[in-house]
Amino acid sequence: MTLRHPDPAAAGPHASDLHASGPRPPDPHPLDPLTAEEITAARRVLGEAGKVGTATRFPLVLLDEPDRRTAAAHRAGDPVTRRLRVTLLDAATGVTAEAVVDVTAGALLSYRELDAASEGQAAITFEEYGIVDEVVKADPGWRKAMAERGVTAPEALALAVCAPLSAGALAAETDGRPGRRLLRSLTWLRCTPDDSAWAHPVGGLAVDVDVVERRVVRITDTGPVPVPAECGRYEAEFTGPARTDLRPLEITQPEGPSFTLDGHRLSWQNWSFRVDFNAREGLVLHRIAYRDGDRERSVLHRASLAEMAVAYGEAEESRNWVAFLDAGEYSLGRSTNALRLGCDCLGEIRYLDAVLADDLGAPRTLPNAVCVHEEDAGLLWKHTDSFHGDAVESRRARRLVVSFIATVGNYDYGFYWYFHQDGSIGFEAKSTGIVQTAAVPPGAGSPHGTEVAPGLLAPYHQHLFCVRLDAAVDGPANTVEEVDVVPLPAGPGNPAGNAFTARTTPITAAGDGGRLADPALGRRWQITNPAARNRMGRPVAYTLVPQPGPVLLARPGSAVARRMAYGTKHLWVTRHRTDRRYPAGDHPNQHPGGAGLPSWAVGDESLENTELTLWHTFGPTHLPRPEEWPVMPVDHSGFTLRPTGFFDRNPALDLPRESGGGHCHGQGS
Repeated sequence: MTLRHPDPAAAGPHASDLHASGPRPPDPHPLDPLTAEEITAARRVLGEAGKVGTATRFPLVLLDEPDRRTAAAHRAGDPVTRRLRVTLLDAATGVTAEAVVDVTAGALLSYRELDAASEGQAAITFEEYGIVDEVVKADPGWRKAMAERGVTAPEALALAVCAPLSAGALAAETDGRPGRRLLRSLTWLRCTPDDSAWAHPVGGLAVDVDVVERRVVRITDTGPVPVPAECGRYEAEFTGPARTDLRPLEITQPEGPSFTLDGHRLSWQNWSFRVDFNAREGLVLHRIAYRDGDRERSVLHRASLAEMAVAYGEAEESRNWVAFLDAGEYSLGRSTNALRLGCDCLGEIRYLDAVLADDLGAPRTLPNAVCVHEEDAGLLWKHTDSFHGDAVESRRARRLVVSFIATVGNYDYGFYWYFHQDGSIGFEAKSTGIVQTAAVPPGAGSPHGTEVAPGLLAPYHQHLFCVRLDAAVDGPANTVEEVDVVPLPAGPGNPAGNAFTARTTPITAAGDGGRLADPALGRRWQITNPAARNRMGRPVAYTLVPQPGPVLLARPGSAVARRMAYGTKHLWVTRHRTDRRYPAGDHPNQHPGGAGLPSWAVGDESLENTELTLWHTFGPTHLPRPEEWPVMPVDHSGFTLRPTGFFDRNPALDLPRESGGGHCHGQGS
């Protein structure tokens, strides 16, 4: 990952200057993002070991991250050993293997073929998108089904979109060959090459493709449904005259931004952390710390969006399997956008490029993968002292934003980490793009979706984001407590009936680590360090404050519920292990289910005063509205991490009075 400044010629008068020399090459760090040289070296080592042939594909090439102690002990100038975890797929046989390569020593450390039936398949490659489209369109059964729907013209068939959708566990169960590498395809039509295909779904038709044998192995056809005819164009030329009453809004920082980047280490106000990016999760933040006086105090060792499920709620046979794991099956990082100033990001921006491996294991640079900027965040604190002549003290808030945007099929997702001056951290997922669609008879509607245009159904579904938080609150040894707000019973201790209190329950064992939020109790989870005390003698802590919605609604025992079991709880707490990386397991594509969190959150493994990982699940249960067609306004979800006795008083007291750019004055009446 490398630092990029916006191009001033393209961005306008308030973009940053482009420094031709670029940043000083930093000392290498064990948590640095992958470089092109490292990706090339890994492929070379595997080739020399005889593990790469003409049919070899590289679904994932990732850093094999060092353990916490190694990362914490590193000092500038120390030697760094870099290891890569590589997933290989033989496109001719379907065999998937995992390898660990030491690119520092140029050595293959391990190589193991997977049992696809029990361990799952490699992530979907970009090459397979084209294979599915080609195979489906050439299949006589699909062409017959399309003819029965009145689609026979060669030009109409050529404009069809046969989407490569993950098959889940259901396909393996009903196919009789659970190790077979499958993708499923639904079909959408377009009127012209630049038409929105999502406006014209072909109902009742699903096609299973063996992408190794490159042939259709099964067609599910529940009967023709009229293809919706109305177009869903959302570009400016199709939506009528643009509004004319918007005046310019300028966001400027004439002296530049307040943050600094030293290699991959980002510092802003009292915050510091390392910025990373990988092909599976996208943006990863390491070693998040807050400077408190002369102390650098750790908060999180690692933070990332580790998985995201999109589970649909239709009962109809051709669509009742639709459920995706967008990070584990589609590689969220590889689906990331190249961001554009003024559109995706606004203000005094710094961009970071990402270096990822393509399907053939060659390095490719994704420009402007990560956006870094600071923005006004409203009022931070204020008081008008009526006992002191109505004297006013007020401070405006700023926050640092580190973000990326990924497109997976019809949906676009923006992911934003927010760092605040009061010591809190926020995370927000912004869902936009186009709702997935199905066809119904016009006016018929459905109990499982919303008819957003004549005959066009937007099915009900859930977005279940899961963030991985490796806790490090003032050190590695932490305990998590569940905090509920409860009324006290009437009696001598509550004579007026008005009293309530906070009830704290430590989460002490792995088997108790799966928790549900409860808004009626104001439930939140407190990450404490029993060995570090504040001036009141209480353990320092950070509190995870959720914004809960429904957990996974698929029935227990269903194929969807088995594969997406992490989504059945709002929080999981597990003992930290280097091999516990993803909540649905390492290879969720066609996995039969039960991997990841359900297998870790069992038994009596202690969760007290030790290294912990919190896995927080959140996100909207989406009942689409007509107002979300033909393109969806952003839907927001997220959570906050808030210091709770971590500081001895408000850590934002030292902000200058005119922090709002000279427009706010400290005194007045």
